[in-house]
Amino acid sequence: MIYHVVTSHEWKQQHNADQFAPASFADEGFIHCCTQVQLAGVLERYYKGRTDLLLLTIDDQALAFPVKYERATNNELFPHLYGIINKNAITAVEKITYPSANESCF
Repeated sequence: MIYHVVTSHEWKQQHNADQFAPASFADEGFIHCCTQVQLAGVLERYYKGRTDLLLLTIDDQALAFPVKYERATNNELFPHLYGIINKNAITAVEKITYPSANESCF
């Protein structure tokens, strides 16, 4: 499984489509994803304090396009999806909430 963070607004815009692509896909040519281990760091670095976020849980084996693990922040290997997300690969869509100390975000 891999994960993608998206705003509620962006998800709603494409909610009825069979596929999903964030706006950044047009510019970058891939979709930023992360592993479960990387998720907390991604939320802290890029989304701190946001209240309008959803987490897409994606079965990377069910994707129609390839995932490549590439070096990024702190020399970590992050999964990048080189294509759009076919929605049948999405196994869960959850609202991200910010908990008190030592609690999960979900």
